[in-house]
Amino acid sequence: QLEGLCSFLQLSTCPEPLLVCFCSWLLALTPNLSYTSAAILAEQLFLQRVLSLTQPPSRHLLAAIASFCSKYSQPFCRVLVAAVLQDPGEGTEPTKLVCELVEECLEPDCVRLVLSQVLELSLSEELLSVMQAVLGRQVRALVSPGFHAGSSKEQLSSQLGALFQEVLPPELFDHLVLTLCQQAPAFSTSLNYAKLVTSMLILYQSQVS
Repeated sequence: QLEGLCSFLQLSTCPEPLLVCFCSWLLALTPNLSYTSAAILAEQLFLQRVLSLTQPPSRHLLAAIASFCSKYSQPFCRVLVAAVLQDPGEGTEPTKLVCELVEECLEPDCVRLVLSQVLELSLSEELLSVMQAVLGRQVRALVSPGFHAGSSKEQLSSQLGALFQEVLPPELFDHLVLTLCQQAPAFSTSLNYAKLVTSMLILYQSQVS
């Protein structure tokens, strides 16, 4: 029924400024949408728009996605991000958008979800860039200007807590290391692969032997 309503309202093709308004209205709904309903809306509102990108997304589309993800990021990642990872198409813009969401928008639990989705696939240069975005968040948190001797206990506690949230759980980290080791011969000349390994050495030097 929801899919039929979305089709009737032509939500998949509505002007992007209206999309922003619609997502703001969704956030105000009570009670919250069910996971299934949110997943259907993520597909209807964004999937074709994102997969068909041939240039950077408009500010309206970015605003609508950020708004939707602020409350329903899990179904968004399960539906839309998974689709981009599995088949990004011929252009690079859908993958670049996923990287931007990882770096700037998604909460740590959803970032880990994205990485786990990547590790279920055969790696490509596009997927390496997504993995780099995941680790890039942690590198930026580690070298944040806020970490200095003059910080108060409260500030340091907050900063360390934020960094701890970004750190990969052991099983996901082990899966990442194993995947990169297995795929190393295929990316012997890849700059993205080299950057990814460098990021891992910065973040997890004591755990990589």
